[in-house]
Amino acid sequence: MKSYTVDAFTNEIFKGNPAAVLVMDHWLPDETLQNIAIENGVAETAFTVKEGDSYKLRWFTHKCELELCGHATLATAFILMKYYEPEIDSVTFQTLGGEVKVTKIADRYELEFPSFELKQVEVTKKMEDSIGAKIQEAYLGRDLLCVVDSPETVINLQPDFDKIAALDGVLLNVTAMGKEYDCVSRTFTPKHGVLEDQVCGSGHCHIVPYWSKRLGKKNITAFQASQRTGVLYGRYEGAKTYLAGNAVLYSTSEINL
Repeated sequence: MKSYTVDAFTNEIFKGNPAAVLVMDHWLPDETLQNIAIENGVAETAFTVKEGDSYKLRWFTHKCELELCGHATLATAFILMKYYEPEIDSVTFQTLGGEVKVTKIADRYELEFPSFELKQVEVTKKMEDSIGAKIQEAYLGRDLLCVVDSPETVINLQPDFDKIAALDGVLLNVTAMGKEYDCVSRTFTPKHGVLEDQVCGSGHCHIVPYWSKRLGKKNITAFQASQRTGVLYGRYEGAKTYLAGNAVLYSTSEINL
């Protein structure tokens, strides 16, 4: 069975967020899917099967199945449109997190994701101790979103992953207003068994709406300041957040079951 490794939200290999993608004829047992994800050794492995006019899509870390994953969705759409159905310019996925549409626009792939509603919460010492920095504002949606004073603070965070895992929210997104970009962020994901998400699509369904409202504009260019780095082109449309990015194929391999 063929497996692809794609670097998403970048146009250079060794940057962005790597995802493994398997396009299958039929579903394998969940235990097998989980074992493949463990063996692959990347943050997420995407499995997809065409069902009718759309594809069912599932994502696994080495620890669990996810309800929503941006970069592995982009990677899967990239593989389908490049190698399986090059005549199409959009694909619809049925996922645990609902229906997700991806549209190819020039050399980017734009994901239609739900926006997460943010409720402002009190900044606590536990939050600040977990990242080793002062926090200006904090908001809770699916994830915890913390706003700090500068891109340099984001880059130089000293995360304590045990403390982060004890905070509210599925993920922890830390962000600041950018200089070259509208915003800069990092995303920490110890509850999923991945310490830092190199470029997090679903996390930007909190980050893009926040900065869109604060800056008073729909289109937000976001830089993920992880070790690998990545760029997302966001557009906030109320209930929907659109996230676009590039993708590049790193490798193709055969899995022998």
